[in-house]
Amino acid sequence: MMSNAVQPQTKLSLIFAHRGASKEAMENTRAAFDKALHYAVDGIETDVQLSRDEVAVLWHDRVLDKLGLAGKHIDDLDLSQLKTLNFPQSAEEGLMTLETFLNDYHRRCRLLIEVKNDDLEPVARHQIKMRLAADLIGKISGSEADARVLISSFNLPSLIYVHQQTRGIPLVYNIDDHQTVEDVEQALHDCSFLYGFCLPIAKLDHHLTDLLRTHNKSVIVYTCNTDEEIDKALRLGVDILISDVPDKALEMRNARLGGA
Repeated sequence: MMSNAVQPQTKLSLIFAHRGASKEAMENTRAAFDKALHYAVDGIETDVQLSRDEVAVLWHDRVLDKLGLAGKHIDDLDLSQLKTLNFPQSAEEGLMTLETFLNDYHRRCRLLIEVKNDDLEPVARHQIKMRLAADLIGKISGSEADARVLISSFNLPSLIYVHQQTRGIPLVYNIDDHQTVEDVEQALHDCSFLYGFCLPIAKLDHHLTDLLRTHNKSVIVYTCNTDEEIDKALRLGVDILISDVPDKALEMRNARLGGA
């Protein structure tokens, strides 16, 4: 009888820092990104929102509660206003734009740009975010496809839209906890252009991994923080492992490779 246990793999999984080294500095800031690079991570994951004056900026939530502005949305303010806000542990720079991030970090490591498209926002705003991200990535990547910079989103229509507008940028569909294997299968059928899928580590198993591999899709998992989660991802041989503790993930990966 075949065991259902996760079998060891020797594939090199790339370790991405989730919003930078977000346990050690405020997420999505230069301080967090630089601390992550201190650990020699393979890549950095970050989040993109849109200011009122349509500038792509790095911020996870649509609301600004983390800055003490309860009820305020990031798209209520122009970039110049956002720049005046007090972002703890971000030194004097404050909020970073996507353009600055790409210019400063794309040569230093791989990048995963998650575009945050809230269902409460107008679709037009979704599309502006996707176009801006694609245009900025295009400027640094040239005309050739460059898997060093990926765009991801939980919003599948946004990925379809940007695919129709441009070619060459790898696009990743983020899967929510509530979605099913059938949802993944449907996306594989309808959107063959997708570069890969980013799934919660609790949802990933051999069946899903094999399904994605059969369709030549990249396998990405979030957010692997415990020893058990990191070990599971490494044993499944995922392409990218996203973690809030990239130093631990790197240590575990390198120990596994050393013993292979």
